[in-house]
Amino acid sequence: QVLSMAAHKVSLDMFDEVGMDALREKSLKMTAYLAFLIEALNESAGHRRFHIITPKNPDERGCQLSILTGVEGKKLFDYLTENGVIADWREPNVIRVAPVPMYNSFKDCWRLADLLGRFGG
Repeated sequence: QVLSMAAHKVSLDMFDEVGMDALREKSLKMTAYLAFLIEALNESAGHRRFHIITPKNPDERGCQLSILTGVEGKKLFDYLTENGVIADWREPNVIRVAPVPMYNSFKDCWRLADLLGRFGG
């Protein structure tokens, strides 16, 4: 199984090159940025459209945020999927997103928040 091990080796080499400290630093910043954008959407709407139920303390989470949505949550999830967002749906109304520092950008976070803000149900 040398070929499958070669793919693992390349992946591990990429992590070594970037460094776990740099990845964690970017992860903390991107996740905080996404949470900030979601809270800004709530503020501009005048009510809490989205509830982040993931712990606020960065030491108690990774880069993933669980967002409690309203009754239109599944429609919102489908809308995000149709617009190229890869997320995870959890019944009854939670969308999980993860700005992964190795291959996501701050622009990806902004784009997700923009899509959330544009969703009309």
